[in-house]
Amino acid sequence: MEAPLDIKQNVPTTVSSVDIDPRAEKSLVWKFDLRVLPVLAIMYLFNSLDKSNLGNAKTAGLETTLHLHGDQYNLLLSIFFIPYVLTAPFLGLLGKKFGPHRVLPCMMTTFGLCTILVVAVYNFSGLFAIRWFLGMAESAFFPLVIYYLTTFYRRGELARRLAIFYAAQSIASAFSGLLAFGVFRIHSGPLAPWRYLFLIEGGGTVICALFALWYLPRSAADAKFLTPEEKEMAYLRLQIDSSSIVDQKLNIRDAFRVFKHWTSWAVLAIQVCLGVPLQGVQLFLPVIVQSLGYSTVKTNLYTVAPNVCGAAVLLILAFASDWTKWRFPFIALGFLFTFIGFVIYAAIDVKKDVSVAYFASFLMVWGTSAPSVLLDAWYNNNTANEGRRVVLTSIAVPIANLMGVVASNIFRPQDAPKYFPALITTAAFGGTGIILTLCLGLWMIWDNKRRDRGQGVCVRAREIPTEYLEDGPASECFRWFY
Repeated sequence: MEAPLDIKQNVPTTVSSVDIDPRAEKSLVWKFDLRVLPVLAIMYLFNSLDKSNLGNAKTAGLETTLHLHGDQYNLLLSIFFIPYVLTAPFLGLLGKKFGPHRVLPCMMTTFGLCTILVVAVYNFSGLFAIRWFLGMAESAFFPLVIYYLTTFYRRGELARRLAIFYAAQSIASAFSGLLAFGVFRIHSGPLAPWRYLFLIEGGGTVICALFALWYLPRSAADAKFLTPEEKEMAYLRLQIDSSSIVDQKLNIRDAFRVFKHWTSWAVLAIQVCLGVPLQGVQLFLPVIVQSLGYSTVKTNLYTVAPNVCGAAVLLILAFASDWTKWRFPFIALGFLFTFIGFVIYAAIDVKKDVSVAYFASFLMVWGTSAPSVLLDAWYNNNTANEGRRVVLTSIAVPIANLMGVVASNIFRPQDAPKYFPALITTAAFGGTGIILTLCLGLWMIWDNKRRDRGQGVCVRAREIPTEYLEDGPASECFRWFY
């Protein structure tokens, strides 16, 4: 029987908190980094390509080919997010029940086929229907990957691994620009150039999904590439510093108790503030760059540098966050980049100050990637119950994506090329995100000190084994990981 946590003496005593050989643990984590993380990153790269290729296709005549008019293009962007939000919690729970290693490849196969079907679309109605099913298929992909990574890594290891995975989105946006640059030069085939983009990206997605279905392990303790000793160590690591109960059986009623504490709602509010700039940049970066006066080919080429630079900034902030064990200051810094970028773009004459406007697009990308990753790591670090973790993630991430409905409708054609109302709206959401993030982080610091004073100890979050945190903030020894 496990001994109780002696918080009075600040000494966690537990059978599962045995000493783990640092060299053996480093070797184990390195195996996860080499065997699991690259596959997930490639999967997310294809997910991002299939989600954002509409913006590239728009610059190559999609609207003309499909005879779109008025706000139909914006409606196509918006409709994606409705099923995305409605379906995500259910697919997230299915992922918890049957395992992300099975559900993720199945979702990926579906949205890959949806992307391929765009090749056969010749009107607004057909693309509208495909966008609806694409939203359903992609809805819980990112939330499930986040949950999946928490079954391999400790809390203090999560941000940089999640950043490496998420960097695939920035790389995908850059690769999409390069791919579009090459594909849109095809003019001799039977299809319009933009249709080849969907065919190539959809086909690659399906192939990657079939490989992932065969390759991915159910969890760290079930990975076939580990020795029995390494499997035991993988289990103990998670019991000490990730989950209250490793591979916990799903209890739906208990899982939704995560919303009984107000901090979960604060997280959702921050996700809303993050979602508008995040989706705005993802959907309209090619359009923003094109407004600087570049041709179709150069527009797609010039989106590469901001996205690659954004991936680098994301990795820098995530590694710094894991090293310092701080989350909220780096989230606020990311929001600040976004705020400054959109304010600069709104304040200048983009035609006269092209270089400054192009630099502002870099700031926009810097400030959207990092807050998303670090915010997801932040609330997952504070949710030891696996069921509650997957529910919160499956609702929080889609909430941010739902803001794509706002983003896709504030960048209106009649406001081109400046898009001034959209820029001011996006900057306002970014500024509000800074305030909410700082308030929540400072409150967590205050609450930890309050708990320390009440118990006469000084305890940090990482010193408390997560097996004692089943009830979250209601647990006597709970401390916020901020």
